Amino acid sequence: MDTLSGTTPDLDLEPAAGQIAELISSVDDRQLSGPTPCPKYSVRDLLAHILGLSVAFRDAARKDLGPTTGTSPSSGLPVLPDDWRKSLPPLLDELVAAWRDPAAREGMTQAGGVDLPGSVAAMVVSNELVVHGWDLARSTGQEFRADEASLRSSEALLAPGDDDRSGPDAIFGPPVPVAQDAPLLDRVIALSGRRPDWKPGD
Repeated sequence: MDTLSGTTPDLDLEPAAGQIAELISSVDDRQLSGPTPCPKYSVRDLLAHILGLSVAFRDAARKDLGPTTGTSPSSGLPVLPDDWRKSLPPLLDELVAAWRDPAAREGMTQAGGVDLPGSVAAMVVSNELVVHGWDLARSTGQEFRADEASLRSSEALLAPGDDDRSGPDAIFGPPVPVAQDAPLLDRVIALSGRRPDWKPGD
């Protein structure tokens, strides 16, 4: 990994996307209204967000720019379709396949209404899958096993910089302090502004 101008050429979305697909199969309908580490999202909203970002970043990889890539995630709470159990896993597969095409990381693209280099977009979507996969696992009492390559990419992306994380529109909250020898997954989750020990009811 060098800087945000590039990404590891072998960074693959399949491990994190596959984890989410596994988690989905064990989500109970009674958990859909439960809380998540994202204060504004219930489990239902989180699943809808994952579905929406899968479509947006799939199209971003294909350079198929339009409403799916031009809509900001802060425009309103996403709506989870009734067929989410059937529709979300294939979308995750399409997302993985789209970013395996080397052309996806070339030139500029767009996601969430933001124009950015394809190489950076690859890091952003990888991080989305890691962090929101962890969110889903923690919210539904499941285990999340992240691969090291994805975690290292997230660590580089989330490293504190000049961005203001205190405003209401901030994508990530201020980093949460953790021990220097904490597991890499815990350090990444803390960099995203979440408590690694979060559990429903906190």
